[in-house]
Amino acid sequence: MKNVFWISATLLLLTACSSDEPPPTVTEAEPVADESVADEDLAAVDADTGEDEATLEIVEESAAEPEPEEQAILLAQADVAPTTRQWKYSEGTHYARMVPTQPTVGGADKIEVAEIFWYGCSHCYDFEPFINGWDADKPASVRFVRIPAMWNRILQLHAQLFYTEEVLVRNGVIEDGAGFHEAVFQEYHRRGNRLTSEDSIRKLFERFGVSADEFERTWTSFEVSQKLRLAEDLNRRYGVANVPTMVVNGKYRTGAAESGGYPNLLELIDELVARESAR
Repeated sequence: MKNVFWISATLLLLTACSSDEPPPTVTEAEPVADESVADEDLAAVDADTGEDEATLEIVEESAAEPEPEEQAILLAQADVAPTTRQWKYSEGTHYARMVPTQPTVGGADKIEVAEIFWYGCSHCYDFEPFINGWDADKPASVRFVRIPAMWNRILQLHAQLFYTEEVLVRNGVIEDGAGFHEAVFQEYHRRGNRLTSEDSIRKLFERFGVSADEFERTWTSFEVSQKLRLAEDLNRRYGVANVPTMVVNGKYRTGAAESGGYPNLLELIDELVARESAR
């Protein structure tokens, strides 16, 4: 049954919710690191130091050649060239390289993996358990962020919902951020509430204990407006035309269609993170 689930998920998700414009295709050859090997300094012992025979004997012992077996090991180690990792996924087929590298939401202290999504997208809804599982086990050096898609008025309204939620969770007004995020998906896809007006969105927040005044204050806040402007700018810079789209460190863009399904997409994300970690 598990194999049937994975195969069904893969076949189902080879398409994605999309806008009318395809993303630009940008490729660039993978840079090759310039490696150099410094010459080993050789220490010489001056035999004419005038030291007595005992001292010379100690010096000669310390400078003696290694045993044949030890010498063979050292030579073997010296001849080993750095190994080149064999990557499973390739640029231009499974992901696009964005040139130049684009900004990210957070700083350069971590490798950023961003999911561009929409609450109304059925593929994003199906992808949720996959990306949540990956997020729970990601390395400490990786930061995961969500960026709402912004290409029409309804998506912009849902983006405002997302950032209002994000601010209220950070301020402790909403205690269960993950639960609220899941509830929005359920509201749209299971309850048939398309959340197409501010009034319908406010009622959803009220179910989570957010007062009408608190909602309105946050909904129209400068902070939420700033987040919306950043999301719109990153959507444009990343060339987002369908969701869910994954962007790694502002450099690599991919999705389930390119990678061959959600399990492969998570594997590809890990590979792109490894590429960035090796830089």
